[in-house]
Amino acid sequence: MAEDIDWEWVRELAARVEAGEALVLTPDVRGLLLRSAHQVAITESDAQVAVHDEATATALLREVRARIREGSLRLGLTEMKARDLARAGDTAGARKLLEDLLAVEVVPLYLEEAKLALAELD
Repeated sequence: MAEDIDWEWVRELAARVEAGEALVLTPDVRGLLLRSAHQVAITESDAQVAVHDEATATALLREVRARIREGSLRLGLTEMKARDLARAGDTAGARKLLEDLLAVEVVPLYLEEAKLALAELD
């Protein structure tokens, strides 16, 4: 991915909001939400609508955070299982795991990583 990923800021902001802090829609926060939404495959139109109101922006933040977290966990577990299968000689099983991941993953960065892992099986 060519653009900068600043998901650590998303994680920190989400943690503060989950701890009860109100989301304040500064220009920087709006920019972070819009960039991050794009990076996790949320449409620009949905993101643009969401950043005009604190409640919808908070929901957007939670969705961005969920896609980052769930995609990361899904990718990590799948890569680990695929590696184990490949080491055991079951390349077809490893390939199937990665192909199944590609069928459900929406986050472009994680899609790239899964494609690279699949290519490494060749």
